[in-house]
Amino acid sequence: MYDAIVVGARCAGSPTAMLLARKGHRVLLLDKAGFPSDTLSAHYIHQPGVAKLHRWGLLDRVVATGCPPVERQVFDVGPFALAGSPPPADGIKVGYAPRRTILDKILLDAAADAGVEVREHFSVEDIVTDGERVTGIRGRSPGGGSPVQEQARIVVGADGMRSGIARLVGAPTYNEQPAASCAYYSYWRDVPMQGAELYPRPERMLIAAPTNDGLTMIIGYWPETAFQEVRADIEGQFLKALDMVPALAERVRAGSRAEKIRGSAGLRGFFRKPYGPGWALVGDAGYHKNPITAEGMTDAFRDAELLADAIDDAFAGRLSTEGALAGYERQRNEAVMPLYQMTCDLAKLEPPPQEMQSLFAALRDNEEQSGRFFGTIAGTVPIPEFFSPENMRRITGDRAQ
Repeated sequence: MYDAIVVGARCAGSPTAMLLARKGHRVLLLDKAGFPSDTLSAHYIHQPGVAKLHRWGLLDRVVATGCPPVERQVFDVGPFALAGSPPPADGIKVGYAPRRTILDKILLDAAADAGVEVREHFSVEDIVTDGERVTGIRGRSPGGGSPVQEQARIVVGADGMRSGIARLVGAPTYNEQPAASCAYYSYWRDVPMQGAELYPRPERMLIAAPTNDGLTMIIGYWPETAFQEVRADIEGQFLKALDMVPALAERVRAGSRAEKIRGSAGLRGFFRKPYGPGWALVGDAGYHKNPITAEGMTDAFRDAELLADAIDDAFAGRLSTEGALAGYERQRNEAVMPLYQMTCDLAKLEPPPQEMQSLFAALRDNEEQSGRFFGTIAGTVPIPEFFSPENMRRITGDRAQ
């Protein structure tokens, strides 16, 4: 009998399992994949996520992989570009874009180091219940054979936006947003970067950042309605999108693509109720949005901490299980709601409204406030605070001077 079974061992599941084990709980961590392995991902960690890696004692392991730190960001709107650095989070000034083959293995190993029992290549096929309460899982290891059944006080689904655990428990969804844009990405050698570079263009968005092994990750976004056309000629469509940013296209053509182009459509936004009798959800299994703001891993780290604390409070009797997990849902939603809406708006790839264009013009020569604008996406500047009437007057007043 385990205290917790966590299904999914990537950037939500492994930290949740690790943190629970560090609190003294007996945890089983399962994943159908083996590690190291890759997965579709924007794989950028904003400053608050990096701060959590530091607090968990794992940042040095990421730094040791040679992944370049990203402090400066450029938001090129065509006629001009904004540049700046988001304010720090707990003293952390930089973000990182580590490959998932590297980061997920670091997280998995950290869970094992904390005493978590890890089973790779394990497919969960069903949940076990006692009345309405989930009491465990049933699944198989490689090679078939009889199903294996394991029991736990709580089963945590950390298995992504298409979560099997969420489906099996019937987790309700709310605040849904339709898929607005599809995304494709790959990696290039010998493409120098200024940090993280973002290029909104008509019905397009291009984002580039340095990652491991001297590679540069470049992601392109197209309207969801263009998915079939893009998929039919992905290399040609990618090059056409790059040509909308001549300076970036020149650097890319001077380098060489290192891997195939991969991507996905159907990137809808939703919240799921993240708990019920004997179960909980974390990461993309509980809350998903378009990757255009690259929030997935940072959100997963935050929610892993929130959920581990809530489960520990419930197990220790400091709070009722209902009270602890309801608090987890409330804190998650309060933390993400403004950025969720901003992400959904950006994913539409529509021209910015006039007031936003005026704001960009006012920010053009104001690197400090440009950095604070980047901080609204990084999560180091509250969106309501930045867009408050007082701050808008401060920005436009600064420009007038």
